[in-house]
Amino acid sequence: MDDVLVIGGGAAGFYGAIQVAEKNPRLNIRILEKSSKLLSKVRVSGGGRCNVTHHEFQPKMLASHYPRGEKLLKTLFQRYQAADVIQWFARHSVSLKTEDDGRMFPETDSSQTIIDCFLRVAHKAGVVIETQTEVIRVEKEEDCFNVLTREGKKFKARKLLVCMGGHPQPGAYQWLADLGHRIIKPIPSLFTFNDPAGTYKHLMGVSVPTASVKIAGTNFSFSGPVLITHWGLSGPAIIRLSAWAAEWLAANNYTFTALVNWPGITKTEERVREELLAMKGNRPNLKVVNQALYGLPVRLWQALCTEAEIDADKTWSETSHKQLNRLLEKLIRCPFSIRGKTTFKEEFVTCGGVDLTMVNPQRMESTVVKNLFFAGEVLNLDGETGGFNFQCAWTTAWVAAQAIAEAEK
Repeated sequence: MDDVLVIGGGAAGFYGAIQVAEKNPRLNIRILEKSSKLLSKVRVSGGGRCNVTHHEFQPKMLASHYPRGEKLLKTLFQRYQAADVIQWFARHSVSLKTEDDGRMFPETDSSQTIIDCFLRVAHKAGVVIETQTEVIRVEKEEDCFNVLTREGKKFKARKLLVCMGGHPQPGAYQWLADLGHRIIKPIPSLFTFNDPAGTYKHLMGVSVPTASVKIAGTNFSFSGPVLITHWGLSGPAIIRLSAWAAEWLAANNYTFTALVNWPGITKTEERVREELLAMKGNRPNLKVVNQALYGLPVRLWQALCTEAEIDADKTWSETSHKQLNRLLEKLIRCPFSIRGKTTFKEEFVTCGGVDLTMVNPQRMESTVVKNLFFAGEVLNLDGETGGFNFQCAWTTAWVAAQAIAEAEK
């Protein structure tokens, strides 16, 4: 019988197993991973560099980046947050660096550094690792768990730490539901928007650093870099918007209108109108298409002029108020008819999973099954892109590990 059985060989699973081992070295700990690959999300994160965490050390501010779980994480980050993670990796000979946008990566710029660290520390701590071992059923006895896998293997353990990650199919959570846990239907988070009309497809690769994007008819909007792609829209503002509006977007079958304010919210509609009219008086003989305003890329400005029906040879003085009004609309409410989504790179993230009301927030222990603990994305917790989902994994795994290790003393 194992003292602790960790279900899931990803970020939360390894961090939790190692934290238990460091807190209580005498425990027998085993990780079960359903696939043949360990730490697969760690490997692909940040384009293969691994976005370990985010340079934000105020618990309240850190928690504000989580569409689901903000209240819980605000409390947990007071116990264990980004600064603690940085120190832990430093103790294990991994130095992290901060980029301009706050994302933190290993100085080597390689996710293999993080993987090697986990494998080395886990091995040294005596953690047993088994791959291609998928849990399909768990039975609770008075003082232990009986765990059955799809491959026919059987395990016994006194405590379970469930770190199986997020899954697109509800069936993956069935054995947890069978134990009495309420499961919030999993849906995607962190994705880009598809625009099949492709009006601006010829501008793929063009980006604007301070645009604002709003979902028409809702209060969902975000500002930041926006990238035009061959399939539609991407960039940090789009990815953040997809996370915060994930439930609304799923309910509406990812069919909606995205309105892009290219100058950004620092420019009001009235101000933009005044500035366009001023060009008629101040630059009357210059061609409109050659006078890109608001720092917009020339190709984008020219495309917006074309959509506003302003010919390439039109000067500001020759442009009618009706044409300027159309240009105004394209500048501050440029419509994209979105029909569907595309996964952001290889970083599939779900919202949904085990309902947080089923978890003791002080211990990350199930409120319906004693000695069963949770960490990471298996819970209805998810963050924006930028290292926040890994930080959630580290923190919830650490809290669960403290409770497990102390109970076994």
